[in-house]
This record gives sequence, structure tokens and C-alpha cells, in this order.
Amino acid sequence: MKTELDGGAIVYRMVDNHPEYLLLKSASADFWGFPKGHLEGNEDFEAAAIRETKEETNLDITLDTNFNYDLEYDMNNGHHKTVKFFAALVPADSIITRQVAEISNYGWFDYQQARKQLTFDNLKTLMDAANKYISER
Repeated sequence: MKTELDGGAIVYRMVDNHPEYLLLKSASADFWGFPKGHLEGNEDFEAAAIRETKEETNLDITLDTNFNYDLEYDMNNGHHKTVKFFAALVPADSIITRQVAEISNYGWFDYQQARKQLTFDNLKTLMDAANKYISER
């Protein structure tokens, strides 16, 4: 079984002292999630998370590596996926320019809306952990 490695980011902004989370809708499948993508070359998880977020949203991010969350799951193609997510705070007035080939839509959501918008249960669990971490800061 092949294992695929991805880095990803829980991108958020603070609006009226409350976090809003950036979710992306895939252009190739009907699901909402967070910016993420495959490690390339000698990249580590952090570098992949920064690069993929830039490619998918045109945002320059700085990761908060004090929050890191590993997701593992088996894919429909028989491969195993390991994704390490980090938190990333961006300015409230950040402008998104989506990567049209990969992202069909995006939005900023408060915690409850984000949790409902996410497609997969493992992403909802990730959302819970990220929101707890961010809310306690």
C-alpha cells in the first residue's frame, strides 16, 4: 500500500474577537476542506502546508506549529494518506485568489458554520481540535 504525505493549514482570521475559518471547495470532487497538498521533493510537512496554501489561495501564511494535528485515512484508490495540519492566523482583510483548476469555491465561516460545511467527519474532529486550541489562546 502506498502512503501519500500531505501538509495542510487551518487558516483563520479574527473578526470581532472571534475566529473565522477558511474552507475550500474542491473543483474535482464535491467536498469542502482545508488547504492541503502533497509534499514535493525534499519538503517537510510545514513547507508543503505553506506552499499549498499559497498555490490554492494566494495567501502568504506563517504557521503556528504549536498546533499540529495528524490525520490518517485510507483512500478509495487503495492508498493510505497522512496529513499534518498546522494553524495559521492571517489578517482579517486578507484577499483570497483561488486556484481555479483545483478550487471551485471558498468561504470564511465561524466555527459552527465551518463544522457543518465540512464534508468528512475526520475534518470535523480536526475542526474541533483547532477551534479549542485557537479559543484558548
